[in-house]
Formats: sequence, structure tokens, C-alpha cells
Amino acid sequence: MLRAAILGGTALVLAGTGHAGQALPVQQSENEEAMSQHPYIGMWVTDDGHVRQELLENGRYDEARGTRQSAYQGRYEVSGNEIRYWDDTGFTADGTFVDADTLHHGGMVFRRR
Repeated sequence: MLRAAILGGTALVLAGTGHAGQALPVQQSENEEAMSQHPYIGMWVTDDGHVRQELLENGRYDEARGTRQSAYQGRYEVSGNEIRYWDDTGFTADGTFVDADTLHHGGMVFRRR
């Protein structure tokens, strides 16, 4: 069985098996390759530590709020100093990196950790 997804308009093979159960390699999209080298990848945290957002190399994010792990998950893309989010539940958001260690998003200020 072959599973695929569309990421940034590019088809992406996620995983699967071929004939006789052979494993198929995972292929990266152009966006994933670009994101794996992006300087903003990593953990971003509000000053009070309540909201923690990890920007992953594969163009996905995982956001925790308080004691609720993975409160929000989805994909993201960065263009210049702007970030755009597409949450798995359907809403979108954006933010701005004001410098290498500060992200403004959703009325909050995040710092790199």
C-alpha cells in the first residue's frame, strides 16, 4: 500500500510497501528539503512557558499549551521572515520572525529555546 500527501502543491510519498511487501523509500518534497535547512527550525516558547511550539524539519509543527501536549498540530511554511500555519483541524494563522530569536504569532511573543 502506498500513502501520499500534498505538501505545498508537491506530491509526497509518505511510506508504504510495494509488491511482495517490499518497503518503499520515503521521498522528500522540495519544500521538505528546504525546511530541513531552515534557520527557524526548533522550539519556540512564550516567556511564561505556557505555549511551546516546535517547528519540525519536515514542515510540520507541534504546539503544546500548558499541560496539554500536542494541543495543535499542522504544517507550516516560511517565506522570508513570515510564517504561515495550516492546522490539521482546518484553521490558518501567521506570524513574523522579528529577529533570529523572536517570533510574534497570535498576539504572543515566542523566544527560541
